[in-house]
Amino acid sequence: MNGYIIKGIGGFYYVKTTEGIVECKARGIFRKQKRTPVAGDEVILSMEEGGAVIDEIAPRKNVFVRPPVANLDVLFLVASTTQPVPSTLVLDKLSAIAVDKGVQPVIVCTKGDLAETEFLRKAYEKSTLPFIRIDYATGEGLDEVKEWINGRLCAFCGNSGVGKSTLLNALLPELGQQTGEISQKLGRGRHTTREVTIFEAFGGRVADTPGFASLEANRAGFIPKENLELAFPEFKPYLGQCQFTSCSHRSEKGCAVRAALKDGLLSQSRYDSYCAMYDEVKDIKEWEQPRIRG
Repeated sequence: MNGYIIKGIGGFYYVKTTEGIVECKARGIFRKQKRTPVAGDEVILSMEEGGAVIDEIAPRKNVFVRPPVANLDVLFLVASTTQPVPSTLVLDKLSAIAVDKGVQPVIVCTKGDLAETEFLRKAYEKSTLPFIRIDYATGEGLDEVKEWINGRLCAFCGNSGVGKSTLLNALLPELGQQTGEISQKLGRGRHTTREVTIFEAFGGRVADTPGFASLEANRAGFIPKENLELAFPEFKPYLGQCQFTSCSHRSEKGCAVRAALKDGLLSQSRYDSYCAMYDEVKDIKEWEQPRIRG
């Protein structure tokens, strides 16, 4: 029996199969391998006398530790233009982590009129990242979000106050009720407040990820300095064109990335974020880097 995990809690996993949702446990071998099944995992089940067990976990496209979710396709980065004022550095850190893990980041701007939105739009117009402005009065932007969900596994993240809950409620009014019912039905009274739950919507799947806030960017993933340039997709046309093969794109002569920045082909705020992130990791040795098992 094949399926995917929609929730894991207290050693029990709930797997969506063609025959319905199956409660199961994981084989002990995964503990020995230091592998933990998480929501989003594609798994193969078998039946034993005591019930269903997870036999295999399919190779993952990616995995996040905080929150625990695997095989994400799209990460919506929710930002407001006021209260709180958005930090492009935080957005760029999260988008870089997403790109590094093979996830498509999508910037979603809430709580702002057209004039206020220009600040964020301009910061990302020269990047490859999709930018969606939400207007709840007209419904503008909601259909674009739904299109991104279609056929994909998605999650939403953003700091408290940016309007993530408002956005989810506008998209999925039944979300709170649905996730509550799933937690009550599957969790059977167990503590469920910070567990990831996956549900189907708009032809795709949405991972409800409590605690997936921008403040947890440093825990969500680590990008070594050698890979950081690849996490900014708009740099790609200029990579390999620098005078020095080991160019860090910060101060070296003959840097194609900085030349593109000078010519107005790249965003200054995005480049500043790259430099800030590079400075954070440049002195971390390989053996000091956090290791996250996939």
